[in-house]
Amino acid sequence: MSRRLGFSFLSIVIAGFATFGGACFGSARAAGLPRIASMNVCTDQLVVPAADPEQIVGLSRFSRDGWQTSAGDVRRFPVLSGGAEDLLVLKPDIVVASLFDKRSTRELLKDNGLRLAEFAVPRNLDEVKDQIRAVGKIVQHPDRATAEIARLDASVARARQAVADKHYRVLPLSRRGWVPGSDSFVSSLLTAIGLFNAAGDLGVASGGYASLEAIVNLKPDFILVSQAGDRAGDEGQAFLLHPALERFYPPAKRIVIPERLTECGSVMLAEALDVLVAELARVER
Repeated sequence: MSRRLGFSFLSIVIAGFATFGGACFGSARAAGLPRIASMNVCTDQLVVPAADPEQIVGLSRFSRDGWQTSAGDVRRFPVLSGGAEDLLVLKPDIVVASLFDKRSTRELLKDNGLRLAEFAVPRNLDEVKDQIRAVGKIVQHPDRATAEIARLDASVARARQAVADKHYRVLPLSRRGWVPGSDSFVSSLLTAIGLFNAAGDLGVASGGYASLEAIVNLKPDFILVSQAGDRAGDEGQAFLLHPALERFYPPAKRIVIPERLTECGSVMLAEALDVLVAELARVER
C-alpha cells in the first residue's frame, strides 16, 4: 500500500511538472531558446544567472538550501526530484549536470534521448570562467556570461589590492582539522589574489587532516574557516573551538568565508572574494 501511495504521489508531482512546463515555458520555445534543467546545486548556480526564468524547467532538489544570495531568487522554479522520472516527462532541451551526479541517472537520461551538458568541479579561476562561458553559450545568453566574468574579475582585482605586499600565510581549516592541499581549488584562489596557502608547509598536496600540534607549530598569519561563533553542533566542528586553537587563533586571526560561497567555485566566488576583503579589513584593525 505504501509503495502504491508513493507511486501515486510521484505521478501527481510529475503531472504537475508537465502542466507547469507547458504553461510557463511556451515563451522560451517561441523565442527559440532552449529549455534547461539543472540536476546539481553547483550547476544551479551557473544556470540561474545566465538563463531567462522562462527557460528554466527545474532546479536541483537542494536549490533552496540557502546558497541563492547572488544567483537570484530560486523559489520561482520547480524543484526536481534528483532522479530521472520528472526529467523524462519534462523533456528539457538540455540537462545541465555535474559529474558528481549519479552516473546511472545520467546514463539513463542519455539512453532516452536527452542531451546532457556535464561539468567537473573547477580546479582554478580559469576553469570557473570557462564553465560560466559554456553555460552562457548553452542558454544562448553569452552576454550574461561575459558580465558574470567581469564581476568576478572586478572582485579578484579588489582582493589583490587589499592584500598587495602583505604576503600573508593563510591556512584553510575545516571540520576535524581537514586542510585543503596546496593543489586544491582553495589554494589556487588564494594564490590568484596574492595570498599563500600554508598547507604547503605541512606537506599536504591533495588535502588531509592536520593535528592540533602541527597547526599551532605552523604559525600561519590567519586561519580560514567557514563559520564564526563559539558553539559547535558536533565533534567535527568542535575541533575548531579547541582551547589551543582559540588561544592562538582568536577571532582576530580567523578569516570567515561561508562555505556556500566557495564549495562550487562558480559565480558565488565574486561574493566570496568581497567577503574576504571585508574580513581582512576586520582582522587588520
